[in-house]
Amino acid sequence: MSIFIGMALPALSAHMRPYLGVAVFLLLTLAFLRVDQNAIRHRLRHPGLLIGALVWMMLGAPLLTWFAIEAMGLDALGPDVILALFIATAAPPVMAAPAFIYLLGLDATLSLALSVAALIVTPLTAPLIGELMLGPTLPLSVGGLALKLALLLAGALLVSAVFRKLAGPERLARSSHHISGLNVLLLLVFAVAAMDGVAASFATRPLFTLALTGLTFCLALIQITLTLIIFAPATREDAYAIAHTCGTRNMGLMVAAFGGTLPELTWLWFAVGQFPIYMLPILLKPFVRVSAA
Repeated sequence: MSIFIGMALPALSAHMRPYLGVAVFLLLTLAFLRVDQNAIRHRLRHPGLLIGALVWMMLGAPLLTWFAIEAMGLDALGPDVILALFIATAAPPVMAAPAFIYLLGLDATLSLALSVAALIVTPLTAPLIGELMLGPTLPLSVGGLALKLALLLAGALLVSAVFRKLAGPERLARSSHHISGLNVLLLLVFAVAAMDGVAASFATRPLFTLALTGLTFCLALIQITLTLIIFAPATREDAYAIAHTCGTRNMGLMVAAFGGTLPELTWLWFAVGQFPIYMLPILLKPFVRVSAA
């Protein structure tokens, strides 16, 4: 709903765009604050699947994208397109990924552990992938990108740790509804800011914008499908949890690391790329039910 509000109020989206980085930071802080540490400890007792999923998600999928770019000559499409593919495959999953897994009726503990682990390694993996895909056209230096990502993640983790320490577990538990409400408000700010320019693009270039939106759905579905195939030997629940988590990338984190300044085409890809993140859980739910039967 938030993304449609942003499209319906383009002036508000343009006004909120400079605050997208702040919204991303605060959303990360709340996500770390709400992490179920017991669920993560449970998954860490048998880390093999988690490590395999982490390597595939943060290195395998983006490296495969890079190989496809090289093999198909997609670099001829220009650095703006390659930058869009970079942020769509090298970013960690959105921290709402476990909630989407719950929506699908599956166990989300693996998704939660994977999301946190992916965030931690992003400052190491994303700059490497960015250098391979973009080289000198990367908007930041490799070191600069690593530093920005590390500061964002470490800052959010530190702030959440301070709040957790000051509040204590009981008070945090009592405040869960208030935290959820704040999270919804921040998601609204993020979604409205992300939609800057989308309504105008649909009005002036409807077919192009629809095609680009379709491509973001295709890329998400390709990541989900490949992941399902690779992790088919795991249990059905674990395979779907890994696959859907892999298909919902936190492109906003990468945009925040770049200071919110992206080429027009890359920004539009990031903006319409929010549609599959929020719509795929609903679209895939019947498929998951049929597969479970």
